[in-house]
Amino acid sequence: MSQAASMQQSSKQQIPQGVSMAAKILNVDEAKLVKAAGGVVRRNGSRGAMRVAIVHRPGYDDWSFPKGKVDRGETLEQTALREVEEETGLRCKLIAPLGCTAYADHKGRDKVACYWLMDVVGGRFRAGSEVDEVRWVTVDEALDLLSYRRDRALLRAFDLEATG
Repeated sequence: MSQAASMQQSSKQQIPQGVSMAAKILNVDEAKLVKAAGGVVRRNGSRGAMRVAIVHRPGYDDWSFPKGKVDRGETLEQTALREVEEETGLRCKLIAPLGCTAYADHKGRDKVACYWLMDVVGGRFRAGSEVDEVRWVTVDEALDLLSYRRDRALLRAFDLEATG
């Protein structure tokens, strides 16, 4: 039997016989994921210790890294820079990709958020409805303040001072 004959027609693509829809490999556009991007923004403190920016979101009463959903036609890198500026007022440059976290959001949807290490190039914080406070904290302080295990794991995974 030829390979073409052993394929079944699905709604959009061909699935090999014996492969259930539960095992179907999806490309990112087919998957019903909420895609987001953001930044771990760093700067050197006045006493030399590197600090990172964490944001307080009053709507969730949590502390996290600035991030947000990808707009249509936008790359993850563009989203990360835009969202950091929208939430913090800081214009940044990308230094290095840090990785992605995956979790169910507050509505139960699957969400993937990808992060970049960033350095500030300008701007200043202005409070808004999404973010009411930014704190510049040491990595150890961030590990204590961050509300989510996934954010702490992201921070622990990298030597931020040696990157870039």
